[in-house]
Amino acid sequence: MFRFAAARMSELELEQRTKIKFLVKLEKSGNEISEMLVQVYGDSATKKSAVYKWGKRFSEGREIVTEEERSGRPATSRTEENIANVRQIVCENRRLTVRSIAVQVNIDRETGKKILTEDLDMRKVCAKMVPNELNEEQKQRRVTVFQDLLERQDDIQAHVITGDETWI
Repeated sequence: MFRFAAARMSELELEQRTKIKFLVKLEKSGNEISEMLVQVYGDSATKKSAVYKWGKRFSEGREIVTEEERSGRPATSRTEENIANVRQIVCENRRLTVRSIAVQVNIDRETGKKILTEDLDMRKVCAKMVPNELNEEQKQRRVTVFQDLLERQDDIQAHVITGDETWI
């Protein structure tokens, strides 16, 4: 499986590499090129080490300003299947640790944490994973409980004894 670094490269990086290539053809040194880029781009300028690296590549005859495709391990852990498995595990027992969830799904702990926080939009509250927002059923349950408490308010107040220490 191949990934393309060019897709991740910003337009600013591409623009600066093009200018490095141009200045190398004008036989400017790496230091001169770096100083010119800092004059034009300020803090966003390519680092000096990268200027030297790309300057060397272009002086050796390279013409392409983008990174070459390279093999790499594809991201396979944050799949829809794993997200669904994590969702099911958390719904069954919200008190599990991220590590135990990751072991059950056979993914690494960081990926498990990202699935919980980014994909499932959950956060940890008192050792329990809970959604950031309530679903409709949970909202309706809260309304019902509070209405019940309001109806029973008079009964509860009738049984409360108030006073201070002077009545003793």
